[in-house]
Amino acid sequence: MRIAVFGNLYQAEKSAQARRLFDALDRYDAEILVCEDFYRFLNTVMNIYPRHIGLISDRRFEADMALSIGGDGTFLKTAERVGDKNIPIIGINTGRLGFLADISENEIDEVVTEIFEGRYRIEERTLLQVEADSLPPGFWPYALNEVAVLKRDTSSMISIHTDMDGAFLNTYQADGLVVATPTGSTAYALSVGGPVLVPQASNIVIVPVAPHSLNVRPLVVNDSSVVQLKVDSRSHNFLLSLDGRSVMMSISQHLTIRKATYAIRVIKRYNHFFIDTLRNKLMWGADRRK
Repeated sequence: MRIAVFGNLYQAEKSAQARRLFDALDRYDAEILVCEDFYRFLNTVMNIYPRHIGLISDRRFEADMALSIGGDGTFLKTAERVGDKNIPIIGINTGRLGFLADISENEIDEVVTEIFEGRYRIEERTLLQVEADSLPPGFWPYALNEVAVLKRDTSSMISIHTDMDGAFLNTYQADGLVVATPTGSTAYALSVGGPVLVPQASNIVIVPVAPHSLNVRPLVVNDSSVVQLKVDSRSHNFLLSLDGRSVMMSISQHLTIRKATYAIRVIKRYNHFFIDTLRNKLMWGADRRK
């Protein structure tokens, strides 16, 4: 089995977990590809020199599986590198919450065994695609979590004229607007008051950021809907963010957001379920009085 490994570059204290992972892969004689930046970090900071058959410097690679070691941010970057290759991704969590990277550090050995024995399931997660008059060359116009339109500084709020399926929806006077997938409903959208959607829902959610109106609420729509945005701003520009990857846009730019034609495949253990993650990560139902 050929496995592409991606990791973050700022958790030097997690060297034991990284070493444990590569040792487990070695026991199964995996063909390992390593992200070039991560490999350099392993060498220079962690003093780890994993056996590998090649380094990954761009999106041109082939593998049976991609493995992300880090937090959800690392998982999102891995999804960008995987793109439309249809390679399933598994996330080992060395960060904090870990909704996407939900394999804990103490599960590494048994999870690697399950991978090579084929004992896992795969979930397909919706991507959003952004179309604009002009995006920077090389900018990946897809988001697994959310597309966010935001004011660029501490200036006054922006006006976001929003159409859905060609019909006028609303003009949001706010600090921004988040359009999120079910996967992203537990990320930025949740932090600004949006609802939680189960990953298998055929919906997207539209959530304003600090709206200047008490009667504006999050909206859940079908994922077949096409959302079009036109922004007005006193600074004549705004920030477009896709899963944290940001680019400055002129207010002359019109944005179209729709469901992508392909999905990201996420590997899950048979005993891992979203409702369990909600209880464990968000402490639903937790009562300290007990």
